[in-house]
Amino acid sequence: MTRSPVDLAIFDCDGVLVDSERICVRVDAMITADLGCAFTEEEIIEKFVGSSAEVYTAAVEERLGRRLEKNWLRQYEHLYQAALEADLTAVDGVAEALNSLAMPVCVASNTGHASLRRNLEIVGLKDHFEGRIFSAADVARGKPAPDIFLHAARSMGVEPGRCVVIEDSAYGVQAARAAGMRTFGYCGGLTPASRLEGPGTTLFDEMRDLPKLLASTIH
Repeated sequence: MTRSPVDLAIFDCDGVLVDSERICVRVDAMITADLGCAFTEEEIIEKFVGSSAEVYTAAVEERLGRRLEKNWLRQYEHLYQAALEADLTAVDGVAEALNSLAMPVCVASNTGHASLRRNLEIVGLKDHFEGRIFSAADVARGKPAPDIFLHAARSMGVEPGRCVVIEDSAYGVQAARAAGMRTFGYCGGLTPASRLEGPGTTLFDEMRDLPKLLASTIH
């Protein structure tokens, strides 16, 4: 089968560019315990990693058996911020991969703009994506809906079929497939490879291999 050329690589942020998910899982466990509906870290990885705030809220409300205030998470934002500022690092090998890629790149994440920019700046990657940072806050629905990836492609002037997505979560891979984009599932994070594999998806576990993998897959 002849593959169409690739004109844009769309990167998820958490777990792909910044190694934030391990940190956020610990904070999520603290928050749900504080609310009185404790989730284990294993449950959080399965249910929440890569999900939208709406998915997170719905699961917490279901276990609590009651509705939460609209902006309930704001009271806990300082916990995430403190933990990330103390411990956040770039995903191993991603800086080298970005420096080796010849094609245009952008970020499309469920995370809000302020947090996206802060996290990319902390790990020294913001300059790679300046002016090309897209958030689920820009669209009606976050991942697993395809909206954020379609918005990123449209903003960059690239057809969905000429984009590739680099993701590490089941929700993100699902969103990329729904957007009609080829997907590279990074297995070096928290989500098992078995939850990422599927049609149109190439799995890999070493970020430094991405440029060569992209080149060999799209030609």
